[in-house]
Amino acid sequence: MQDDARARPLRIDADRAAGTVRLEWADGHQTTYDATTLRWLCPCAYCRGEAGLPGWLDSNPTLTADQTKLVGLVLVGNYAVQPTWGDGHDSGFHSFMLLREQCPCDACAADRARRQADDGGQPSASAGDRHWHGGKG
Repeated sequence: MQDDARARPLRIDADRAAGTVRLEWADGHQTTYDATTLRWLCPCAYCRGEAGLPGWLDSNPTLTADQTKLVGLVLVGNYAVQPTWGDGHDSGFHSFMLLREQCPCDACAADRARRQADDGGQPSASAGDRHWHGGKG
């Protein structure tokens, strides 16, 4: 991302009852993730794989209610949030760049599609996060 303000949240609200995480970005944009979409974005080695091996989410599993129940969210330094899920999983650090790059709103989805078309159909790497996943969400 060229503009640092695009990947700098001014406010982060986790609504565990609703199962949503809302971010207000420094450039005025707002992003809301539902818990299922956020879980599909988990960038940890278990979910994404490592050393050339696929991760658990790459097998396209059916997620259980506990696996998509957001029970906590903590800030990790000045660069990420770490969700805790109902099944106890908590090893994914969701970088702000990843969360902004994968914003599910219509405008951002259209921008990603345009950039992918310009890049020959490849997912955008502009977020600088090697753990991007094009799975559900």
